Amino acid sequence: MVEVILKMPGQPDSPLSIPPGQYQVGSSEAVPIQLPFVGVSKLHCVLQASDSTLRIADLGSSNGTYLNGQRIGREFVNVPADSDIEIGSVHIHVGAIRPAAVPVSTMSAPPLQASAPANPEQQYQTCILAVSGIPMSARPLVQEIKKQAHAELLVRLNMKRLALNSVSENDLEQKARTTIHEILNELSIPLPEGVTQEKIENELYHEAIGLGPLEDLISRDDITEIMVNGPDNVYVEHKGVLYKTDTAFADDHQVLAAIDRIVSPLGRRIDESSPMVDARLKDGSRVNAIIPPLSLVGPSITIRKFAKTPLTVENLISYGSITAEIAHFLDICVKIRKNILISGGTGSGKTTLLNILSGYLPAKERIITIEDAAELQLRQEHLVRLESRPANIEGKGEVTIRDLVRNSLRMRPDRIVIGECRGGEALDMLQAMNTGHDGSLTTIHANSPRDALARLETLVLMAGFDLPLRAIREQIASAISIIVQINREKDGSRKVVCVSEITKMEGDIITMQDLFTFKQDGWGEDGRLLGHFEPTGAIPTFMEDIRRANLDLDISIFTPPKKPGMRGGV
Repeated sequence: MVEVILKMPGQPDSPLSIPPGQYQVGSSEAVPIQLPFVGVSKLHCVLQASDSTLRIADLGSSNGTYLNGQRIGREFVNVPADSDIEIGSVHIHVGAIRPAAVPVSTMSAPPLQASAPANPEQQYQTCILAVSGIPMSARPLVQEIKKQAHAELLVRLNMKRLALNSVSENDLEQKARTTIHEILNELSIPLPEGVTQEKIENELYHEAIGLGPLEDLISRDDITEIMVNGPDNVYVEHKGVLYKTDTAFADDHQVLAAIDRIVSPLGRRIDESSPMVDARLKDGSRVNAIIPPLSLVGPSITIRKFAKTPLTVENLISYGSITAEIAHFLDICVKIRKNILISGGTGSGKTTLLNILSGYLPAKERIITIEDAAELQLRQEHLVRLESRPANIEGKGEVTIRDLVRNSLRMRPDRIVIGECRGGEALDMLQAMNTGHDGSLTTIHANSPRDALARLETLVLMAGFDLPLRAIREQIASAISIIVQINREKDGSRKVVCVSEITKMEGDIITMQDLFTFKQDGWGEDGRLLGHFEPTGAIPTFMEDIRRANLDLDISIFTPPKKPGMRGGV
C-alpha cells in the first residue's frame, strides 16, 4: 500500500492510499486517477504500485512528468519514499510505502478523482510550466551562482574580444562556452539538488550572447506568446492557456540588456526619455517593451511569436477554426476584388488570418503591405513591404501608417494590405477603396461585425476632419464588402465566428447580413469548446460578380441544414 498526499490548486491537501495495481493518470474521465487541472494531459502518466514499490512512467504528456524536479521518460522509474511527483499544476507527495494489511485479492482499486476547485481561476495562479528544469525552490541559489559567474565572465570575455575581433561567430561561441565552464568549475558554491552545471552553463551563455531566459522560450514551437513582468515573473501562452514558467532573469539590468539586443539592430532605442518601443525578432515575431518609470513592476516584454512555417488554410480547417466552405468563399471574395475587413480581439488570430487571405492574392498583381512592425509573410514575388518608423531622439523623423497609406497610392498598387487600422489612416484607406483600389485587406480591433463598423467610424473621425456621420457611413458601406469576425474562445482556440456582408444603407443605418456563423454546442470532456459552423441561408448580393469572373462557387454552401422535425417542400 502506498500513502500519498494530493496537492491540488485551490483545494486542501487530500491523503490517499493506493492499493497494488496499475493506474493511468490524466484529465480524461476514462482514467482511474482523474486530475482535471491545467497542465494535465488526457493521458499524462501511469503509476504502478505493488506491496513494497511504486513506479511511474510518462505517457507522452505535453508538459512532462517530474520526479523530485527531474523530468522522466516513457520508461518506468522507481519512486522512493518521501518523494514529490509533479503532474501539471498538481503535486503528489509520496509518503510511506508499506505492505498491504489485507490480501490483494480482496482489495479493489476504485477510481481516484480530484474535483475541480470551486474557483477555476485559482488553478491559473499556481500552475508552473517547466521550461528551464530548475525547481523554483532552487532558483534563488542558482541566481546567486550566476551573478558571481557573470561578473567574472564580463572581465574575461572583454579581454578576449579585444584579441579576437575578427573571429567567426562559431569560434566566439566556443570561446564563451569554454570560459563559462572554467568559471563554474572554479566557484566554490555547491549546486542545489536537481540542478546540473550544464543547465547553469546554458543559461549563462544565453545571457552573455543572446536574450537570456527568452532563448529557451523562443525556441519552443508550442509557445505562442511570451510575457515578462519584471525579472522574476515570466509567463507564456501554451496551447491557448497562460502559464507561469520556472525561468527568471537575474535582475532588471538583464531584462534591459535583452530588450536592447532586440531593438538595437532595428535602429530603435529604449530609455527613460523613450520608455516604450515596438520591434520584431529575426523570425518576424512581434515585440513590445516598456520600462520604468512607466512600468511599475520593472522592465516588461511581450513577444507575439509566429510559427517558423506559416499556418495554411488547411491548418485552420484541421484546428476547427474555419470550414473548407467558408475558406473557399473567402478565396472567391479575394479573387473578385472585394474589400475585406478582419475583426477580432487581441490575440484572436487576426494577423494569421490576414496572412492566409493575402495568400489568395494573384501573383501577377502588385501588392503593397503596410504595417507598424512587419509581420506578414506573403510569398508573392511582386511585393513591396512598408513599415512605419517612430520619431528619433529629437522627436523628428516619424513616419506613420497614414503617411505610408498616402504614399502607397502613388506606387501603382493593385492591392493594398494594411496590417491594422488603429487611427486616422482609416479615412485614407476608405478613400482608396472607393477610388479604384478595391480588393484591399486590413484588420481592426472589435468584438463583433457591428462593433467593427462603429470603431471604423471612430477611427475616421480621428483623422481630424469634421465629417457628417452619414457621409462616413456611406463611405464605409461603399468600401467594405465582407467582415470576418474571429474570436479567441475560453478554451484558447481561435474560431471564425461570423462572416458578414455589408449590403447597403437604409436611412442613416448600414445594413448587413450574416452569411456564416459558428454555433456552440457545449463543452467536451477535455474542456474544449464544441460547436459547428452553419450558413444562415442568406445569399451574397454579388453572386453575379462571381459568375462574371467565371469562378466556381456552389450556391448550396449557403443553404442552412434542416432542423430535426422539419419537412421539405412539395
